[in-house]
Amino acid sequence: MTEKSSPAPPSRAGAIRRWRVGLAALAERDGRIRAALAEVGAPPMALRGAGFAALLRAIAAQQVSAASARAIWGRLEAAAGGRVTPAAVLALGPEGLRAAGLSRPKAGYALAIAGELVSRRVSLRRIARMPDEDAIAALSALRGVGRWTAEVWLLFAAGRPDIWPAGDLALCAALQRTLGLDARPTPQQAARLTEIWSPHRSAAAILHWHIYRTAPS
Repeated sequence: MTEKSSPAPPSRAGAIRRWRVGLAALAERDGRIRAALAEVGAPPMALRGAGFAALLRAIAAQQVSAASARAIWGRLEAAAGGRVTPAAVLALGPEGLRAAGLSRPKAGYALAIAGELVSRRVSLRRIARMPDEDAIAALSALRGVGRWTAEVWLLFAAGRPDIWPAGDLALCAALQRTLGLDARPTPQQAARLTEIWSPHRSAAAILHWHIYRTAPS
């Protein structure tokens, strides 16, 4: 892992402004993006903050529907007293986390990561300053965090401008629609196809999640 670091995570307003500028730049140079925006409109954009809660929220969303993920997160926030911190998660313990809707493995991941942060063996603040691939590697070393979770955290929590979570099946489905493909691209194909949208792939990903949610089937 290199010693090079990225700038500190931007403010919410700064990240959103950068995504909007990136989306406008993509629309100017790619007619397929312009057509998608004309069909579904500009996507909502929000930054969650580069902390533990955003990472746990991404873990909770693994392999469940968006509606299920929102419901689980709402119950978890309520159980934690409105603020999901490492200390609150450790206080809930496995049974409290299971009662909120986390699966047994995800409850174990939550407790393991919370313990790493409380002990200061891991610093999300430090990870948020690493270059993209170094940050993905550091996050993926945590229990329950794979590349998709790491990329979602970097995008929505750290506000990175050039992240495309290629393993996200909703993004692959939306990309098929945008590019007029005969079949849904594989994650590997999606990663290659979206290279042309660098350095604004985060804005493209946000748009394609919006397309998946709202475009007519």
